Amino acid sequence: LDIGTILNTTINVFSEFLEDLPDTDEPVWVLGECYNAKTGKTELLSDVHSRLWFTYRKKFSPIGGTGPSSDAGWGCMLRCGQMILAQALVCSQLGRAWRWRAQGGQPEKYHRILHCFLDRKDSCYSIHQMAQMGVGEGKSVGEWYGPNTVAQVLKKLALFDDWNSLAVYVSMDNTVVIEDISTRLRPRPCGWQEPFTSRETPEQACSHTDGHRATTCPHSQSHSDWRPLLLVIPLRMGINHINPVYIQALKECFKMPQSCGVLGGKPNLAYYFIGFVGEELIYLDPHTTQSAVEAGSGVDDQSYHCLRSPRRMKITNLDPSVALGFFCKSEDDFDSWCNLVQQVRVIHSSHNCM
Repeated sequence: LDIGTILNTTINVFSEFLEDLPDTDEPVWVLGECYNAKTGKTELLSDVHSRLWFTYRKKFSPIGGTGPSSDAGWGCMLRCGQMILAQALVCSQLGRAWRWRAQGGQPEKYHRILHCFLDRKDSCYSIHQMAQMGVGEGKSVGEWYGPNTVAQVLKKLALFDDWNSLAVYVSMDNTVVIEDISTRLRPRPCGWQEPFTSRETPEQACSHTDGHRATTCPHSQSHSDWRPLLLVIPLRMGINHINPVYIQALKECFKMPQSCGVLGGKPNLAYYFIGFVGEELIYLDPHTTQSAVEAGSGVDDQSYHCLRSPRRMKITNLDPSVALGFFCKSEDDFDSWCNLVQQVRVIHSSHNCM
């Protein structure tokens, strides 16, 4: 073993964990919200602490009955996928302005969202369901995922969520087809049924009959004619390192009101990025191993919120393979996002021509 290399790598990794927020006049952007680090630190930290934080867990029931009982060392991208989906569900059910209180008293919808991610096989978005659904994407249980693969897993699992009407759309070839989204997000006619994938887990398959699952009739959705959307856009912003020409556009994404964060990190080291300050990205880190929480009406949710200062890393250290996330609750939200993207495209093109 090259001890010098190991020590240098360790030092480089920990040098990025810049725990304290910088004393700067530059704005701090978190999922579409802008803060002043000097005068708005309390509000900023409250926002960060309110995000659901999913980490490695141990001592849960074995995946598939005989598989691993911990995801330490391999499940970090799955946990980041849980975080970006949980953010979309929080925005959908509670609103972006909702804040978590450590003393308790959370709304019932919050507890229902949290239960969707508990480490048990019958939770809709548990590590069990994600790992087993990943087998259909060519990933063995215990294998590391990339941003695109976890996005595909989330898309499939969302089809079986009977409580949330959230639709997950994953773009292909760096392209968002507006007409395709508009068609998929509007309610189907009464009696329409959606075929389910053959790559589902046994728990999911046994809940369906005749090879279809019924969708909600639009007459029961009188509050809206548009399903809430989590739009995930897998991108490669360079070859081995992020190309500097994309950095400003990436920053602009975090400024959008629809921002739901970014999946990325480094090879075999995934983070959930939620914002930026200056030339540093702000992220939640899943690389902490905690014991699995027992399910029940009184689930202790303290371990599902990161109560320390958010971690940061230099944007230039980001691996070029990422997945951008955006949440659009309504069609107007989606139209607004499309306009913002066009504006960013114009700014990006003008910078590249200089």
